[in-house]
Amino acid sequence: MTAIERSRTVAVVGAGTMGQGIAQVALLAGHQVLIYDINAALAADGVGIVQDRVERMAAKGRLDRTEAEQAIGRIGAATALADLADAALVIEAVVEDVTVKRTLFAALEEVVDRDALLATNTSSLSVTELAGGLAHPGRFLGLHFFNPAPLLPLVEVVSGFATDPAAAERAYATVLGWGKTPVRCADTPGFIVNRIARPFYAEAFAVYEEQGADPATIDAVLRECGGFKMGPFALTDLIGQDVNEAVTRSVWESFFRSPKFTPSLAQRRLVQSGRLGRKSGHGWFPYGPEAAAPLPHTAGPEKAPEEVTVVGDLGPAAELAALMEEAGIAVTATEHGGPYIQLPGEGQLVLADGKTSVEFADVVYFDLALDYRGATRIALSAGEDTSERTLAEAVGLFQKLGKQVSVIGDVPGMIVARTVAMLIDLTADAVARGVASAEDIDTAMRLGVNYPLGPGEWHERLGRDWAYDLLHHLDERCPGGRYAPSLALFKLGYAEDGETDAAEEGA
Repeated sequence: MTAIERSRTVAVVGAGTMGQGIAQVALLAGHQVLIYDINAALAADGVGIVQDRVERMAAKGRLDRTEAEQAIGRIGAATALADLADAALVIEAVVEDVTVKRTLFAALEEVVDRDALLATNTSSLSVTELAGGLAHPGRFLGLHFFNPAPLLPLVEVVSGFATDPAAAERAYATVLGWGKTPVRCADTPGFIVNRIARPFYAEAFAVYEEQGADPATIDAVLRECGGFKMGPFALTDLIGQDVNEAVTRSVWESFFRSPKFTPSLAQRRLVQSGRLGRKSGHGWFPYGPEAAAPLPHTAGPEKAPEEVTVVGDLGPAAELAALMEEAGIAVTATEHGGPYIQLPGEGQLVLADGKTSVEFADVVYFDLALDYRGATRIALSAGEDTSERTLAEAVGLFQKLGKQVSVIGDVPGMIVARTVAMLIDLTADAVARGVASAEDIDTAMRLGVNYPLGPGEWHERLGRDWAYDLLHHLDERCPGGRYAPSLALFKLGYAEDGETDAAEEGA
């Protein structure tokens, strides 16, 4: 199926920020564009704003002057829905209300040609439900742009239960031709990004609620150790606590209150108190000219051990052996037992695995890192029985490697590890249910929310059993279903294990 011809008109209903952005994208792709709003003045203002943006792009040399003048002449305001009769594609970007949207599309269906595509930019409502009252629901789909639409490349192309595959492919080809990166998605609560991203917020809030660490420390660990661009506390303050909590609650309700998506009570209290983030002057953190920047907990200096023994295969943390040697720490390796780093005081340094330090005599856990060489901070956790010497040696070891160290509570799975494991699990489940391909999910999470790796890429890097084992241990310690590994994750690990066994037998 080919893309909509550039000679055809694209209409945008809704003249707000998102509507303006979508109109700008279609306009600069070469289409005639009409903006309609129930408030005619807003539609006219929206046209003016888009024209001003195009003019500024030309003034800054980002757009050819002739192209800019032609584009400015191709956009106009529609004063009635009937003006959209020639549109080959109508994209709605109005208030997130099912009744309002369904009423709008019923009216549009009476206006546009039978071959025209109708699309909603909803981020949370069911595409299938919105199409429920249409006479021709096969041409209806979701085109979820991310804000700001002209800058962010990702577009979720969402097929409802009744969407004609040819219509979805035509929309996909059109968006691709506009220079965006489309991903295909079935109509599921949260689509791809808002479904898969829930653990990034939920696990951080859970660690906070479990008294594991304060918001500034959790954010710093996810940024400086996990490689995420922003921590979830700062990010939800930017988004708005009311907005983020509403999305979480909507996904939870849509999944029949699955424990996998349970909202945070701490965030609920924040919303109830009116601390909505930057827009209210206070969220997880205070804002304003007098507000002090929150600082993460950072351990004081400790003496590094002169020698350690690496017992067994450290797996995702194997790079630490080379880093310790480069830092002047003598490393002896033994293949049997482990995996852990044996410290001089007989304590053990263990990669987060979903268990707790209190279960062992003298253990310090360290968190998963995106890249142990590049990480600037490492989180450690210790139990009640962990000796002061062992904790001091663990802190000193990572400080010797050039890392700042945050010591958190004895939280199973720690911060980065449990977050990544949950992202991997939700992705495996979504792929198994036909929501989207693993490749499209990785693309969506990297481009839509700027993750350092897609969940599938994490899974491939960490190994087939890593996420399953960690979540299995977490589920034993925190029963209730939230951390129970999905059947899809189990099958994925088992199938890969079977392939390996078969290969070994064949050899």
